[in-house]
Amino acid sequence: MAILEEPIKQPLELKNYINGEWVESKSGQVSEVVNPATRKVIAGYPTSTADEVNAAIQAAADAFPEWRRTTPLARVRCLFRLRDLMEENFESLSRIQTQEHGKTIDESRGETRRGIEMVEVATGIPSLMMGYNLEDIAAGIDEYVIYQPLGVFGHIAPFNFPFMVPLWFSPFALATGNTFVVKPSPRAPISQTRLAELIEEAGFPPGVYNLVHGGAEAARIMIDHPDIKGITFVGTTHVGKEVYARCGQTGKRAIVQASAKNFLVIMPDAAEGTIPALLTSLFGNTGQRCLSGANVVIVGRGGASYKKFLDEFVEATSRIKVGYGLDESVQMGPMQAVDGKERTIGYVEKGIADGARLLLDGRQLKITGDYPDDCFLGPTVFEGVTPDMAIGREEIFGPVATVMRTASLDEAITAINASHYGNAACIFTASGRAAREFQYRVTCGNIGINIGIAAPMAFFPFSGMKDSFFGVLHGQGRDAIRFFTESKVAIQRWF
Repeated sequence: MAILEEPIKQPLELKNYINGEWVESKSGQVSEVVNPATRKVIAGYPTSTADEVNAAIQAAADAFPEWRRTTPLARVRCLFRLRDLMEENFESLSRIQTQEHGKTIDESRGETRRGIEMVEVATGIPSLMMGYNLEDIAAGIDEYVIYQPLGVFGHIAPFNFPFMVPLWFSPFALATGNTFVVKPSPRAPISQTRLAELIEEAGFPPGVYNLVHGGAEAARIMIDHPDIKGITFVGTTHVGKEVYARCGQTGKRAIVQASAKNFLVIMPDAAEGTIPALLTSLFGNTGQRCLSGANVVIVGRGGASYKKFLDEFVEATSRIKVGYGLDESVQMGPMQAVDGKERTIGYVEKGIADGARLLLDGRQLKITGDYPDDCFLGPTVFEGVTPDMAIGREEIFGPVATVMRTASLDEAITAINASHYGNAACIFTASGRAAREFQYRVTCGNIGINIGIAAPMAFFPFSGMKDSFFGVLHGQGRDAIRFFTESKVAIQRWF
């Protein structure tokens, strides 16, 4: 059927992209990329050698002086061509994401659109990169701030948004005159390979953008390499702390976006449309999203009101259609990998052991279509959860909703601020006073008011606090411009 059209029909042999050429790795170590819905092998990627990673970095370093001297207008013309190519290939790019990750095609299309928006914002670099100046700071003396690129930057990518997340960084790095090396996630490396093909077609000079496949060893080489000026990373807090510490030791700039445990606060005056927003937040991308809702905090509801809301929520959740994401009617795809499903089931078992009440068991799942159930897991709902339970405290990264109750907004805010994480928090209310109190007091980087997914647009920074973020400047928008440039101060007097 047309709705299940797969752009990857035969297993691909992925190569590295170094200095404008597609290079077959000499490592001899090839690992498989498996479609999580069908369990079919769709690609093989190499574990790059140290020499190959170093060659990509050297190519970027060699390309930097000329790319830096290229005018901002000429640089963004490459980005404009890339943007057009991404639009022309919009549907195939989206379907590739579904094949390698498992998310629904609608979610993949959203990811592709967000990636394109990053490129669109970066094309404004002739204005965004402008410095500032002041005449006569003293008699006959003027002072200027000039934003200048630094050199080579590297990105270590996650699996959950394999196409979009690297684009939080690479367009801004390239537009500001830096060169770039990306290491895709070994779990989902195809999207970045396809993007590199489009970058080549868009006419970026050799060495400006490079791609190397591999795992932790390739990442370590990038972090330690003296020619790389900064690292951008999205992943777990555990690994992120190591990346940030190592970047500090080697004198590199770093943007480290890490784990999350996001709260969704439901006030008694929340609007009728709250439940659909909750479903998208909690179970979109199969819960594998750093902005996913996790803890649903119901404030001030008691008796019949609480039971009515909970019954409606569980009933709506139970109707979510789970299957292969290329089926347009499917609302939730599989977990990306078997180990992710096993980890999530482990948390379900912890929740039961800790005394939480299991209202909807995602382990008892009927899949739409004839597919192996290796990675499929249905939405799960717990009630009676407390913040000290593992399921209320730790990031699950799967389709599990935990319902908590508090007597007041103040109590809910206290619970949020007690969490180690501070990626996002959302409130549903008709009260401007409650919304402002929430926005003002909650220690999280991204706040949603009657919004279930507080995802910043490309022209705003993707924020984060506490153990959800390590660094000073964030990805996207003005923060990215500042991260990829240094302020040079020039003070002039002429006689």
